[in-house]
Amino acid sequence: MKKDLERVLYSEAEIHETVKRLGVQISADYAEKNLLLVSVLKGAVVFMSDLMREITVPCAIDFMAVSSYGQEAKSSGVVRILKDLDIHLEGYDVLIVEDILDSGCTLNYIMGLLADRHPNSMRICTLFDKPEGRKAPVKADYVGMLVPNEFIVGYGLDYAEKYRNLPYIAVLKPEVYKG
Repeated sequence: MKKDLERVLYSEAEIHETVKRLGVQISADYAEKNLLLVSVLKGAVVFMSDLMREITVPCAIDFMAVSSYGQEAKSSGVVRILKDLDIHLEGYDVLIVEDILDSGCTLNYIMGLLADRHPNSMRICTLFDKPEGRKAPVKADYVGMLVPNEFIVGYGLDYAEKYRNLPYIAVLKPEVYKG
């Protein structure tokens, strides 16, 4: 796998410190709320599992699986729900936990869908924000790190279902994904 990587962008230690910082912020902001963490599968599962261990207030979790990439390096723009939530959102303060906010198209779609389910509140937490790639008017409430407009993998992020298990974030060589 390492031969496919151009460079490491964020180390395992840098990611850990960022997740801790986000956990402290979220814990303070949701101290008196009914927090529900919603992970967007598959990529965000690694981040959410670490993040929820840093959150010191009670929280529930649920998962949603969507697809807009398939085997491609760029989003198709068409969002498909592969797995919907099991929990009804009424009465919850929803925090959507996303691995990367890129075009914003997927999160824009999810936000609209979940808003119709009447949560008390809804916010976004993303570990990585790539503002240069934004196409939809979506802004995260909690941002871990900014990333350049390059294809990154690791810590849950993949290309064609590979590289998710890397404990750091790296830039994938363009020739690997033909970008």
